[in-house]
Amino acid sequence: MAKTNFQSIDEYIAACPPDSQAYLQEIRKLIRRLVPDAKERISYQIAAFERKKHVSLYPVPAGSEAFERQIAKYVDGKGTVKFALDEPLPLKLIERVVKLHLEANKKITKGD
Repeated sequence: MAKTNFQSIDEYIAACPPDSQAYLQEIRKLIRRLVPDAKERISYQIAAFERKKHVSLYPVPAGSEAFERQIAKYVDGKGTVKFALDEPLPLKLIERVVKLHLEANKKITKGD
């Protein structure tokens, strides 16, 4: 597959070898049946299905040990925290994240 910059999954599948297109359509149909609310998209130039049930915040600033323990439940990958949409937002913790970012930014700008 030489083409890049796909705008849709249809376009992605059309660019695949003809003998694999029927399989890809079957997989697509299965995903649509099992996860009807998934959104089709192109991500990193491949077909993807997205079903976000969270919001993310990044980067996560460094903080005290107590902060690290509090945020650990939400850490997902390097420097990212995810908050599930079906749980209450930990607003005090998010406030701490913002304040830590402000403190770090003040230190950086003082050095200029």
